[in-house]
Amino acid sequence: MQPANLLKIDTLEPGWTDKDQVMLHACFQLLTDFLTKENLAIVNWMQNETIQEARKEMDTLAAWWQQRVLIEKEGSIDPILTDNQYEKDNEMLIRLIKVRQYLWT
Repeated sequence: MQPANLLKIDTLEPGWTDKDQVMLHACFQLLTDFLTKENLAIVNWMQNETIQEARKEMDTLAAWWQQRVLIEKEGSIDPILTDNQYEKDNEMLIRLIKVRQYLWT
C-alpha cells in the first residue's frame, strides 16, 4: 500500500512544472483517485439532495478534467497563454474546492 502522504500526478511529465500548474494537477489527481480508487459503493449518494448534487458535480469536474488534459496533451491549449484558459482552470478548481468535504468514503 502506498503511503498516504505521497501523490503521483499522472497528468504531469517528469521535470519542472510551475507550482500553480502543479496545484491544479494535484487537486484534480486527488479527485480522479477518489473516483477511481475509493470504494464509492459504501456511500449513500442518494441520502439527500446536497450529497446528490455534490456527486454530480464531482462527475462533471472529472469529465471536464479528462477533456482538459487531453486537449493540453494534443497541444490545442497552453494552460497559461490560451485566452481565458487560466481563468477557466481557476473556476473549475474553485468548484472542486467547494465539494472537497464529500471526498471521503
